[in-house]
Amino acid sequence: MTAGRPAAPRALLLSGVGRYADLWHPFAETSAALADLLEEAGFAVELADGVDAALAGLASGAGLPDLLVVNVGLPRDDRPSPATPEATAGLRRWLADGRPLLVSHVSSTSFIDAPEWETGLGGRWIRGTSMHPEYGPAAIRVLPESGALAEGIQDFELPDERYSYLRTAPGITVHATHTHEDREHPVMWSLDRRPGRTFYDALGHDAASYDSPEHRELLLRAIAWLTAG
Repeated sequence: MTAGRPAAPRALLLSGVGRYADLWHPFAETSAALADLLEEAGFAVELADGVDAALAGLASGAGLPDLLVVNVGLPRDDRPSPATPEATAGLRRWLADGRPLLVSHVSSTSFIDAPEWETGLGGRWIRGTSMHPEYGPAAIRVLPESGALAEGIQDFELPDERYSYLRTAPGITVHATHTHEDREHPVMWSLDRRPGRTFYDALGHDAASYDSPEHRELLLRAIAWLTAG
């Protein structure tokens, strides 16, 4: 650190490793793309070695990062998600203390044994109801009336999965949607948890998603909003 300059804010990035990895999502490349965005926003990024251990480390309330970023899958084993009482306690404390949360793509399927996860996220993937069409060109509609996070950003297209029929909470603010089966489905939303803020991005299946200038700009604005003040 250069003398006289404040330390960069810190982001803890939970990536899909170990039991939180799956065969369908290239977590290493999407987490690298998220880390690049965070660094562009001025953050020092710490990539966690393990998801449950990193969550457990949040329970003490000491030495905490400035932003928690979650890019994980749904575990396919028989253990709970999160796996330990300590990991669940860390997640609960982060949310209860009003700390900021950035959540990516398939993470909305995870942490199914912590009801606070859906509450803090503002929604989730529901097995048997939620789905996505095949990966391919996705036409995204931006809602400029949703506020400063989306203002001035044009509709865009990118290669991605289009999550559909997610369960969402009434309190979210939707910033972008796609249309499937004649219905608009939210793919980017914010939630003011009071205290604390959440931003969820249902896009980001692979690194190609982050090549979209509009997608990147929405995420950069979201990062700034999450950690403002």
